[in-house]
Amino acid sequence: MSWPQDALTADETIITTFRPHWKLLAVPIGWFVLLSIGWGLVIRFLNIGAFGFFVYVVLALWLVVTPVLRWWTMLYVLTSERLMTRHGLVAKSGIEIPLENITNVNFSQTVFERIIGAGDLLVESAGSSGQSRFKDIPHPDVFQTELYRVREERTLFLSGRASSTPPPSPSVPAASPESERGGLANAELIQKLAELRDQGHISDEEFDTKRMELLDEM
Repeated sequence: MSWPQDALTADETIITTFRPHWKLLAVPIGWFVLLSIGWGLVIRFLNIGAFGFFVYVVLALWLVVTPVLRWWTMLYVLTSERLMTRHGLVAKSGIEIPLENITNVNFSQTVFERIIGAGDLLVESAGSSGQSRFKDIPHPDVFQTELYRVREERTLFLSGRASSTPPPSPSVPAASPESERGGLANAELIQKLAELRDQGHISDEEFDTKRMELLDEM
């Protein structure tokens, strides 16, 4: 199951899509093995006919097919604008979180989940959605980093688009000498911040945040 392109906006692109971690298939596979062994023993030692086969089919559908279909139809999608989930074979449902509304992302892993590369992701967002938990996703720490990166790109894009909107006033007053000196000082601070970022003293996120503050003051 792939994400339909007609569900995206004109400028929206898909960054990554994935299903839940394969560990969710371990239980139905185990049931399939046990049911197959049990059915083989029944055929060899008992003569229960069509009723026994019916019971076997019902158990296989309940314990094997249903969990596999649930895993197959669950899809996580990260685009340049949103974080979405979609699940369901016929009747579908899911959640959708705009990237600019995401305020915090935390992941959790047990020791066993860390070994196999699985875990949970807790996404906190502004608005009515509050907290959304994404369970049993592959490599949640890697996805957390990717989500932060895409969110920052989205924030910078929206900030740039807002700053490019012309002011409503008919005329723009000339800058005073004090504001020009302040602008030069801020430009020097931005250059020094870039040097600190390149030297590893501050993170890219800290640099971008401080840079936007200084640009607003210029």
